[in-house]
Amino acid sequence: AGQAFKKFLPLFDRVLVERCAAETVTKGGIMIPEKSQGKVLQATVVAVGTGSKSKEGDTRPVSVKVGEKVLLPEYGGTKVVLDDKDYFIFRDGDILGKYVD
Repeated sequence: AGQAFKKFLPLFDRVLVERCAAETVTKGGIMIPEKSQGKVLQATVVAVGTGSKSKEGDTRPVSVKVGEKVLLPEYGGTKVVLDDKDYFIFRDGDILGKYVD
């Protein structure tokens, strides 16, 4: 599993992500107050676990890679603070999808 983040390694099918910054200004240039900003559901994968085990004992790799942009569910995930930055851990199966170019 590729690791861009050396201080924390998720276990099994877990994925460590960093949420993208919330939009603070509209396209027209109007500042959006923090209370009105929607929850950011897009994130960048920072680290991935080795994958889950099948019933036969085979390892099924995680479906996303470090650096990919993913869509998160509105609720869930475990918040982790590393180097004064907020990250979130999700199970691979909880990630809704990934963005492709």
